[in-house]
Amino acid sequence: MTDRDRVPPPPQVPRHVAIVMDGNGRWARSRFMPRFFGHKAGVDALVRAVNTFADRGVQVLSVFAFSSENWKRPDEEVSGLMSLVLVAVSKYLTKLARDGVRIRIVGDRTAVSDKLRQAWEQAEGQTAHNTRITLAVAFNYGGRWDIVQAARRCVEDGLAPEQVTEAALSQRMALASFAPDPDLFIRTGGEMRISNFLLWQSAYAEFVFTDCLWPDFGEREIDAALAAYARRDRRFGGIRPPELALAERV
Repeated sequence: MTDRDRVPPPPQVPRHVAIVMDGNGRWARSRFMPRFFGHKAGVDALVRAVNTFADRGVQVLSVFAFSSENWKRPDEEVSGLMSLVLVAVSKYLTKLARDGVRIRIVGDRTAVSDKLRQAWEQAEGQTAHNTRITLAVAFNYGGRWDIVQAARRCVEDGLAPEQVTEAALSQRMALASFAPDPDLFIRTGGEMRISNFLLWQSAYAEFVFTDCLWPDFGEREIDAALAAYARRDRRFGGIRPPELALAERV
């Protein structure tokens, strides 16, 4: 049985939650600390969030850790983020593996160091058989990059123009082998944009934007986002069946 065939949670619980973890730098500045300390606190918040979402029945959590545009940041910050990944793997991998978390890294791996790729492979290998929740970490990832690489794979696979369908592209997206499209998309930090994260996959996701900075995003905020999702009327471009609308009025 593949991940996409797993029994879904109750309809009021999203199967897949995607998060843009924004606000680490502002969190640090508000405490008169360098931005790096905000990113470090953000990693701690992520580890807590993974277990909270798993406890609530979420099967996949995908997070935007480093976008393909983040290379434009100052060299010192980029270098610090790369080092932080290695520290995070060393500090948390055993705990996440013990907690039943499976880790998958998605994104373009060609631009990162061999040491970083080895750390990712270690994390994926050590947690490969875990089933409690899948944590997909998007690193050097961009939604446009994802669509382009899927289109290139269609060409490489020899598809004729008429065979390049939505289904064909969907099957070649970076998360396609282990995750359904996200049901709930959360962005912390007060901004109201998706910043090139899971563009294709989020076509029918429900969105929740919160002013809470990512390092402060805890159980209360998670439960509020899940409650907001549970109240949404998901129609996927259709209309609500009359019998359901009638039942809700009764």
